[in-house]
Amino acid sequence: MSLQKEVMDKMKEAMKAKDTVALQALRAVKSAFLLAKTATGVQSEITPDQELKIIQKQVKQRKDSAAIFITQNRQDLADPELAEIAVLEQFLPAALSEEEIEKVVASTIKKLGALGMKDMGKVMGVVSNALSGQADGKVISTLVKKLLMN
Repeated sequence: MSLQKEVMDKMKEAMKAKDTVALQALRAVKSAFLLAKTATGVQSEITPDQELKIIQKQVKQRKDSAAIFITQNRQDLADPELAEIAVLEQFLPAALSEEEIEKVVASTIKKLGALGMKDMGKVMGVVSNALSGQADGKVISTLVKKLLMN
C-alpha cells in the first residue's frame, strides 16, 4: 500500500476519533503530496521514494520548530509539534542507531578508498543513498567527518 493511501486511511481514523493533532499533521502531509504531484505541471504520480522524502521533510520541519520553541522556553508551542512528529514517524522506516550508521560509513570509506576531507562528498552521496529514510543527514555528516579525520 502506498504512503498516500496509508495517510488517507489514518486521516479518516483521526477524523472519526476527533484527534485534531493527528488530523493537522496528516492534512499537512496530504497537502505536501498534492503540491509534489502538481509541481511538475503534469498530474503525475509520485514515487514511493518521493513520498518518503516528503514525510521526512515534514518531520524535520516540526523538529526544527520544536527545537526553536524549546530554546525560547515556549513548551506550550513545542508540545503540539512533538505530538505531530510522533504521528508522522509511524510512516517512516525504523531509524538506525548511531553505531549501525557508523558501520555503514566506515565500510563505505573503506570501499571507496576515501583518504581525507576531500572525499567527503563522495562518501556522503553513497551513504545518504544507502541509508535513505533510515538516518538523519546531520548524523551521517558528523560521522563521515569524524571517520575521515582519523
